[in-house]
Formats: sequence, structure tokens, C-alpha cells
Amino acid sequence: MSRHDLTLLTDFYELTMMQGYYEKGQNETVIFDVFFRQNPSNGGYSICAGLEQVIEYVKNLNFTYEDVDYLRSLGMFSEDFLHYLSGFHFTGDIYAIPEGTVIFPKEPVIKVIAPIMEAQLVETAILNIINHQCLIATKASRVVFAAGGDGIMEFGLRRAQGPDAGLYGARAAIIGGCIGTSNVLAGQRFNVPVLGTHAHSWIMSFPDEYTAFKTYAQLYPDNCILLVDTYDTLKSGVPNAIRVFEEMRAAGISMKKYGIRLDSGDLAYLSKQARAMLDEAGFTDAVISASNDLDEYLLHDLKIQQAAITSWGVGTNLITSKDCPSFGGVYKLAAIQDESGQFVPKIKISENTEKITNPGNKTIYRIYDKTTGKVRADLICFVDETYDTDQDLLLFDPIETWKKTRLPGGTYTMREILVPVFRNGECVYQSPSVMEIAEYCKQEKKTLWEETKRLFYPHQVYVDLSESLYEVKKSLLDQMDMD
Repeated sequence: MSRHDLTLLTDFYELTMMQGYYEKGQNETVIFDVFFRQNPSNGGYSICAGLEQVIEYVKNLNFTYEDVDYLRSLGMFSEDFLHYLSGFHFTGDIYAIPEGTVIFPKEPVIKVIAPIMEAQLVETAILNIINHQCLIATKASRVVFAAGGDGIMEFGLRRAQGPDAGLYGARAAIIGGCIGTSNVLAGQRFNVPVLGTHAHSWIMSFPDEYTAFKTYAQLYPDNCILLVDTYDTLKSGVPNAIRVFEEMRAAGISMKKYGIRLDSGDLAYLSKQARAMLDEAGFTDAVISASNDLDEYLLHDLKIQQAAITSWGVGTNLITSKDCPSFGGVYKLAAIQDESGQFVPKIKISENTEKITNPGNKTIYRIYDKTTGKVRADLICFVDETYDTDQDLLLFDPIETWKKTRLPGGTYTMREILVPVFRNGECVYQSPSVMEIAEYCKQEKKTLWEETKRLFYPHQVYVDLSESLYEVKKSLLDQMDMD
């Protein structure tokens, strides 16, 4: 996308509100939090992704002459305001949780501190980027978990909702744990592995299946995965693949990676039969890979049925997160700076408890068990609060406050997970490579208890409020009741 496309990647009401602030001379510094309320697919955690694209968006945020002319043509904006937009650039601060980090509901993934006109403008694009990539990274992580250590290849480009969803979905899938993607543009753009075999059309374009296999093997002896289900998997496909492998072996051709791919039928039954046939022919190290509308639930079942598959190509259900197609991230005002420079906490009230926001200028501490290194809880607190890990720490549920846990001093560690990304409009954060983020994400998931990672009815990690934050929130709610 070009720069001006991203600048106007916003909801119309962001611009009408901006003009309202401009006309009223109202441009005080505010704090907005980006957070989500529920993990996708009823999971126990989510994966943070998309920050690099947010950075690129903010860096390039400016209104071109063409943008201003277009807005003028809408007949809604004054010349003074359009003149202001023509010189617009972001001057605020942004804090964020680094990509690849395990994240949980209700905690700020991104915090924007900026004049209200600037903070309002960036809302839509930030949510668009973060909601999409967090969703796909989380889905990929679930699929990878279900595979139990087998490699997952992202094969979803042709079913993604457009080129951008395919490109950035592939990026997020790699962060979530996929070993590669079929998307060549993603491979070039993000320097990630590209993978693939051949289609049924390759087989069908030859006089017979054997000739198609032999030709492919001669072209790609070091990566020879043959698609065996074009005609009859067990009567034709696997025998012809074995025949080609035998001829390659007899000719002294070393095959570094070779095997078969299944794309239809009962994958558990077919893979076990194919495994027996390959082993009997002496090809015990041949790979059996599979595709065909896979997701974490089907992988889970196939593993239970002891399917003889060690490599998986997952497409539609991953790149679209078909069972849970939206992440649900929101962007809410948390504080407004007064004339003395202090941030006054603000709260959004709702009849739905989960929609009541957490007020003020906040940060997040992740609390780990000192012995195991596993996550015990996340603690949302005000930025000026400090903690001594040698002292006892009392945690309590912010809704059901009688549920409490006391961590004895010396038994836990704490890490602040919100980091500065922009200060005074200047980027102060260097994004790692996608593969570095993927490795970091892999290590992050090791800090989760197994009970949190399971696909069905996972244990939910506690996200608690500090006592000070809880009291401010309670006070604001009480004031609302009095009003």
C-alpha cells in the first residue's frame, strides 16, 4: 500500500471528531488503551502480532495533497481544518507489548499517549492491524500445539480475504509457530521459509501418474514430496511413488527430503496404510505430509487415532481463523491530562461487567513462579507503582474480590511487558526479524502451564489489578452511582 492509502485507512467519524476537537480548540493529551476481552476460540491465551506494521503506519502518517483534495470534495471539512491536516504528523508516545509475547484479555496491548486529535486518528488502523495479526498468530499457535511437534506449513493464500490478509496472515502464522509458508511474496518481504510441492494438475498433465512422479523427482531430488491421491491413493499413488523412490535409490541419487502428501480421504487410515507400504519397501525415513481442510481440532483427533503423519499443510481454516473470524480488540480512552500535567483517570461504564474499562495511566507486570519459570498472573497497575519481589504479593480477582492469592516474597519474579515504541513522535524501538519473533514466541509459550495451552476448557491465566488501581476504579464507579 502507498502512504496515503494508509493515512486514510480510518473510519470517517475519526475525522469528524478530529474537526470537532479542532474547532473547539480541544487538543489535550490523552491516553487510549488497546485491549481485547476474550481469547479466540475459547483458548487460554493469545499471541501478540502486528506491531511492526503499526510502527510503519505511524511513521508514514501524513496527508498528501490528493488526500486533502478528496476530503475537501466531501463538503464536510473547513479549510482551516484541512490546512491543519496538510501538516499533520504524529507527535505522541506509544507503548506496546512486543510481538510474539503471550497476552491475555483486558490488559493493554498498546497504549497511545498523544494529543486527542492524533490519538483519535490512529484508532482504526491500529485496531485493523493488531486485530488481524493477533488473531492469525493465535490460531497458528493452537494448530502448532495440536500437531505435537510436527511441522506446520501455512498454505492459505488462495483462501485469504484478499492479498493483504494473505501476506500479513502468513507473517502472523510464522510468528505463531508455522515452519514456513506457500506465500512467495511473504517469503521475500519477511525473509521466511517458503514451502510447497505440486498440484493435482501436475499429475493430470502427464500421460500417467508414474511419469509425472518421475519427472518431478528428477527436477527436485532434494525435496521430493509426491502428491499421491489424484487417482487412487493406495492402489496407484503410493505404489508409483515407491517405484520412483526405488529407481532413485538404484541410480545412487541421494534424496535429502522425500515422501508423499495426502490431500483427501480418511487421513488416519490412508496414512497408516501408506506408512506400512513405505516401510516394507525400505523407505522408513520417507515423510508423510497431509493437507485437506485441517485445523487444530482435526489434528487433535488424527493424533489420537495415531495417524502416521509428521508434516501438515494448513490453509483455509488457519489463514481465515474460520471458527473465530475476529479478535475483538477495542480502543478505549483511559485518562485525560489536566492543566497541571496530571492524568485524570476515565472509565467507561456498561451493564456488561466485562465491558467496564480500567482507568488511568497503566502498565503491566508479568509474574512468574521463581522455581518453574511459569506465568502465575499478570498485574495491571499504575505506571508509578513499584514492587519488591522479596516482599509478599497479594493478588485478588478484580470482580470476585474474595478470591485471593498471596505469593510469599522470594518465590516469584516480575517483568514489565509494556515497552516504549514512540517517544515524542520518534520511533525508539527496533523490530526484530520475523524469524527472531517466532523464536521468541516459542520461548514465551514455554512459560505457560500445560493446562493453559490445552484446546478444550483451558485454565485461564489471572489478570489482576493492583490495589491502587482497583480502588480508583471502584471510586469512579461509586461516583457514577451517586450521580
